[in-house]
Amino acid sequence: MATNDDLLDIAVEAATGAGTRLREVFRTGARVATKTDFHDPVTEHDLAAEEQIRAVIGKRAPGSVIVGEEGGTQPGSGEVTWYVDPIDGTANFAAGVAFFCVSIGAAVGGELVAGAIYDPVRDQLFTAGDGGARCDGVPLTSAGPRTDREALLLTSYPSAYDLAQQGEEALHRFGRLVTSFSAVRRPGSAALKLAHVAAGWAHACFGLGASPWDVAAGALLVRRAGGRYLGDPFTVGPYLATVGGFDLAGSALAELVPA
Repeated sequence: MATNDDLLDIAVEAATGAGTRLREVFRTGARVATKTDFHDPVTEHDLAAEEQIRAVIGKRAPGSVIVGEEGGTQPGSGEVTWYVDPIDGTANFAAGVAFFCVSIGAAVGGELVAGAIYDPVRDQLFTAGDGGARCDGVPLTSAGPRTDREALLLTSYPSAYDLAQQGEEALHRFGRLVTSFSAVRRPGSAALKLAHVAAGWAHACFGLGASPWDVAAGALLVRRAGGRYLGDPFTVGPYLATVGGFDLAGSALAELVPA
C-alpha cells in the first residue's frame, strides 16, 4: 500500500497538473452552465480538470475511491478515498476573478492523511501531510489575533440558501459579524480560504453548507499548521476554522457554530 508521503505526492501531481491547464485558459472565456440553480455554475474546464485528476489517481493509486464534485463517487477496492474539487471557486474562475484553486484530499480508514491545494494564478502550492503544513515548501504556522476586533474573517455567509432558510435572521447575524470583526471578506472558494487561515493571512473562516471536496484538504492543512478546524470534513454541513489561540468561545462566530 502507498505511504502517506506517496499519497501526498500523487495529490500534488494531480493538483498542479490540472491547475497549470486552468491557468492557461483563465480569462480566455468559458462556457458556463448551471447545476442546482443559477448560483451553482459549472464550466467545461471543471469537467476536464476533474477527468485529468482522476486519470492521475487511477494510474498511480489504482483501486482508489474517488469522490469528485463533478463526477460523483467512483467506487474502488482500495483503502484510499480521494476528495476532489477541480475548481473550487468556479463562479470566480468563470468571471475572471483570481481567487480559485484545485483541492485534493486523501483519507485512509476515515482519517485525512494528505492534501494539496493549488492556486494556479499565484502558482502557490499548499500541502499537508505527515511532515506538517507547507506553502511552496515553507512550513506554515496558523497564528494570529485572539479576538474578533483584531481578526479578519473570510466567509460566504449568508448564501442564497442561508437566506432562504433563515430569512431576516441571516442578515442580522451577518451584521453581528461585520460589527464584531476587524474586517469581513467574501472571496469565495472554501478551500482557498482555509489555506489562508492555515498560513495566518486570514484568522477565521466558516460556512454552513460545505461539501467534503470543498474542505477535506483544507481541514488537514489547518490542523497540520496548528490551527483549529471544527466540522466533519466527510459530510455536507457547517465548517469553521481559526488560527491557533483564537478565542472562539468569546467570538461572534460561536453564535453560529458552537465551539
